[in-house]
Amino acid sequence: MNAGRYIPSFIESLTGISNTMIAAAPAAEKIMAEANRFVGNTPMVAHNASFDRKFWEAELSRAGEQATQPFACTMLVARRLYPHAPSHKLGVLIDYHCLPKAGRAHRAMADAEMAASLLGQIQDDLRSRHRVTRPDHALLLALQRCAKPAVSALMSKYAEPVR
Repeated sequence: MNAGRYIPSFIESLTGISNTMIAAAPAAEKIMAEANRFVGNTPMVAHNASFDRKFWEAELSRAGEQATQPFACTMLVARRLYPHAPSHKLGVLIDYHCLPKAGRAHRAMADAEMAASLLGQIQDDLRSRHRVTRPDHALLLALQRCAKPAVSALMSKYAEPVR
């Protein structure tokens, strides 16, 4: 999509997205309005969600739309569940869990696929390690806001009782 902004060479080298590529792309306002209608009130998940949420909200505002979706952050959740990971960057967590890499980093589709893969790992670990029957969005939101020392207590609240 074309946000009507010049892409600096640093961003172009990081993402591979050039000014030439976006020149003929549809306007951001049109795409964001369509995306917002498609998403509706469905909860969103992203890695480093505060970064994505700021863009989501700003672009929707420019399009005259309101952002109503709650965002869960796989990075914040990973910090609670995997404190011993070497880093909590998306690519590092993908390697840490031996999950498949998907395309070039910092491209929307590749990052979305890897974040989804990490989310699946998180949900599997919540089920298997913490006995959480339903690792839903509400739990992710609670976990990302939970202080690290309180994670065990939160997990026991959501865990299925031992029989």
